[in-house]
Amino acid sequence: MTKRKLKLWEALAVSLGLVGPTLAMSGNGQGIIGMVGKAVPLVFFLGFLGVMLVAFGFIRLTRRYNHAGSAYALVGATMGPELGFIAGFALFGCYLFFLICTASIFGAFVNSFLFHFGSAQIGFGISAAVCLALAGWLNTRDTSTVSRLLLTIEGFGITFMVILVAVIFGKGGAESTGFDISTFTSGGVSMSTIAAAVVAAVLSWAGFESCAALGEETDNPRHNIPRALFGSVLITGALFVIVMFAQTIGFGTDEEGLAKFQGSGNTLGDLGTSYVGNWFGILVVLTAVASAFACNLASVTSSARLMMALARDGFGSPKLAKVDPVHHSPVNAVWLMVAIGIVVNLISWLAKWPVMGTGNAAIDSYFFFAVVGSVCLLFAYLLVEVAVFAAARSGQISVKPWELLWPALGAVFILVILYLNLKGQSGVSPALVALIWVLIGVEIALVAGNLAKRIGESLTRELDNADAGHSELVE
Repeated sequence: MTKRKLKLWEALAVSLGLVGPTLAMSGNGQGIIGMVGKAVPLVFFLGFLGVMLVAFGFIRLTRRYNHAGSAYALVGATMGPELGFIAGFALFGCYLFFLICTASIFGAFVNSFLFHFGSAQIGFGISAAVCLALAGWLNTRDTSTVSRLLLTIEGFGITFMVILVAVIFGKGGAESTGFDISTFTSGGVSMSTIAAAVVAAVLSWAGFESCAALGEETDNPRHNIPRALFGSVLITGALFVIVMFAQTIGFGTDEEGLAKFQGSGNTLGDLGTSYVGNWFGILVVLTAVASAFACNLASVTSSARLMMALARDGFGSPKLAKVDPVHHSPVNAVWLMVAIGIVVNLISWLAKWPVMGTGNAAIDSYFFFAVVGSVCLLFAYLLVEVAVFAAARSGQISVKPWELLWPALGAVFILVILYLNLKGQSGVSPALVALIWVLIGVEIALVAGNLAKRIGESLTRELDNADAGHSELVE
């Protein structure tokens, strides 16, 4: 007999922490300014609506598979191991590009912190390498204590954000433009451009489904995991839209204010200094540094464990499947992921590429690789939306006909965003890099069908084993 320990609010708290609100709100707005101007809050509002639609697919499937874990397991359980492999490969790309971009933004936040003390700036490639090396080392050790500490710091970050929003609203925003509600309109920008920018907003919610992996530790998971999924999207959605509105009017919606917003190394820290004081800005930046590191730590963990799973079934060197006997971590896979992240960040820093128009090299690098990861994630999410229909058709879940409207709309939302980001692209664009990555996964599934099937079955087995384990528990 096993006694479950996590309550609804605890599962919700973990999901909120792994989304990384402080990181998202400190670094995800700058790259959108050049596309949509002051309409950033509108972009995040549309992103919120889209993610809510996508979340319904996870909610419906986790009512049946209460130990769902990851999108690849849900897809594999409902549509077969080959498609499960493709979803897993897309997620592997997401985690890999996220470990690169979160190290970049860590470098930006470190420089923002040093700026408050008038200290010399550090090349973001160096800070990123230090961040990844430390994350790699911790991933070969017991990280539970570190993870709890970082989640606690994230709680302080959310508190600081709420305080900052209240101060900005209380002062009526920037003196030059005031409380400008027109930020929720297109402002002359085409809706296709605004919709294309939504992919950058969606990356703010990456990881909302993480609480689904807590099925074995959560009380009454068939009810509480779906509720935690819904709650995490609802709470972060309201938070993100309000905070982005506060930031936009805080900097000012005129040309000068938007330029400051776009070039900021840490928007919350800069606004905290302007509206509250230098001490408050320092606290906010410190929590942002911790948030970036927490997200990097989680990305290294996730990418390494998926790499281990792929290698274990024949995709990659068998050495990558090695597990440390003491700490049970895929040590070789961890260091491979860390090495890739360090090399890419150093090249990006030294080559001054990519250029995304923010004027801050670290933010440019973050935004580019974050969008690549987000597009990979959208492909995985799309398969989850389709999986709802497959599960309903096969009788794995029971849904009313009208309930299928939500995953259908979620799939349409994803397809529209993907189309607008891929339309007319040439050269090395984030969306094209992501598409190439996913097509490689599709090609492997077609050419090496037995390998893809074996890997897909292995990935899906995680769900089956956990679900079987749950049936043996007594509530």
